[in-house]
Amino acid sequence: MKDLETRFVFVTGGVLSGLGKGVVAASIGKILQFRGYRVDAVKIDPYLNVDPGTLNPIEHGEVFVCEDIWEFEPAPGYRFRIAEIDQDFGTYERFLDMKMHPSNNITSGQVYLSVILKERVGEYLGKTIQVIPHITGEIKERIRRAAQRLSPDVLLVELGGTVGDIEIMPFLEALRQLILEIGKNRIALVHVTLVPLLEAVRQLKTKPTQHSVRALQSMGLQPDVIIGRGAVELPDDIREKISLFCNVPKHAVISDPDLETPYELPLVFEKQGLGDLICDLLNLPRRKPDVKLVSEWGSMVGRFKEAGEVVKIAMPGKYCMISDSYISILEALKAAAAKLGLKAEVELIETEEFEEDRRRLKILDEVDGIILTPGFGVRGVEGMIAVAEYAIKSGTPFLGICFGAQLLFVAYARSVLGLEKANSTEVDPETPHPVVRLLEEQKGIEVKGGTMKLGGRPVRLVRGSLLHQAYKADRIVERFRHRYHINPDYARLAEGRGLRISAYDELDGAICGIELEGSWIVGVQFHPEFRSRPNNPSPIFLEFMRNAYRKRELGKGC
Repeated sequence: MKDLETRFVFVTGGVLSGLGKGVVAASIGKILQFRGYRVDAVKIDPYLNVDPGTLNPIEHGEVFVCEDIWEFEPAPGYRFRIAEIDQDFGTYERFLDMKMHPSNNITSGQVYLSVILKERVGEYLGKTIQVIPHITGEIKERIRRAAQRLSPDVLLVELGGTVGDIEIMPFLEALRQLILEIGKNRIALVHVTLVPLLEAVRQLKTKPTQHSVRALQSMGLQPDVIIGRGAVELPDDIREKISLFCNVPKHAVISDPDLETPYELPLVFEKQGLGDLICDLLNLPRRKPDVKLVSEWGSMVGRFKEAGEVVKIAMPGKYCMISDSYISILEALKAAAAKLGLKAEVELIETEEFEEDRRRLKILDEVDGIILTPGFGVRGVEGMIAVAEYAIKSGTPFLGICFGAQLLFVAYARSVLGLEKANSTEVDPETPHPVVRLLEEQKGIEVKGGTMKLGGRPVRLVRGSLLHQAYKADRIVERFRHRYHINPDYARLAEGRGLRISAYDELDGAICGIELEGSWIVGVQFHPEFRSRPNNPSPIFLEFMRNAYRKRELGKGC
């Protein structure tokens, strides 16, 4: 495959996971955008899942959904639909303000599946299939194809996992080969490592970074830039020590300290000269950052940091053990609050605690708004329904997303329509009142991966509805990820009892928006959080935050 003139920035991680490689990669992309360079991003995930669609969010964080669906065809006669990708793509979309493509998420599962299926259909006749050159060759081909899709000036490639993990080794070997094939003058290797602060002695320690870099060097790779992730900014003596022991110039040791908002990181990198350094490493002309673009980004960061009054939001759900399960919702809430000059204080609540003791619902008396979160399965569902019933009775501003919208309708059927045993057939297949049921096209589907209703779809909004007021449009495009939907027979019954159907899927006519009369209580089957941006928040999150703030102000007056 012919190489284009695209340059590559590879971002690896050391010491431990969760250091924020995605934010680092996105921030490098942002400072390149400040200079007028076109960028795109790839995320490599070493797990053997074909995509993260069947992963529990507690295990790997949120499953991000693209607007596009990729028909992945690893070999003739085999085809898979992919729109569900790693959560880091949400970070890329928010920072770079571009729609990512699902083919840019490369997993070990996709790579090994491709090679094995090609062997089965005879593409490697006579050859012994090995990790080198066949697996590494497939990895290199996928990266090159990603570069060819948009032909960006710079392709950012984030390698998930930690250097030293067995799973990541074929990808590091593929990178070593790419450097030989493409040329070092078109590739920059950025290594993100932990520089821990030992509280007992108030000292930053570089030994974990040294060991991490040596592990990388043992794979034949020398980092060009080391990003030191730590609680505080790296002082000169620590940068000098990392430079000496890790074989990088001092000016290529960059500090990545704790920040009030991750959107500040491009500005922090810019101050340290990382933009010019990356251009030099890639043999790109040095360009001065566009003053207007930097100023606009800085103003947005200022809104996040200088936000005023706190608005308390409860987020009850099934995956609240880690905040990454709902990272796009959290970022959409923060962006909407900042746009309004507010600060969202969000509390994640495991709904099983409401099932154990309904009296615990009283903690919702202290919040200004409720987001009922997406999810699947039976665990914690009765607690989520109890939260929706609380909102219906109290009038607390409420936004149910996907599963949360379905359970809002279950709660309404029980508490208002008097259908005590109403349920979703996902939760209770024998319910006498299936107010939420399986989509018609999902019946008979047994394969779980990539078979849901997925991707961006046009939505028609009903004029005069809360949704129409929020979006100020008759037609929008939002992203979907579900198998079950609100039963239209019961929805029509509820319409005469204070519920309004406010949105329909233009393609199949399915209900994808409901709301209650007299309160700001809304449920949407789609995922508005995936299209929200820090400088352009989702309209529905903006309206939710406005109404939550109004409730807070009214409460003060009482």
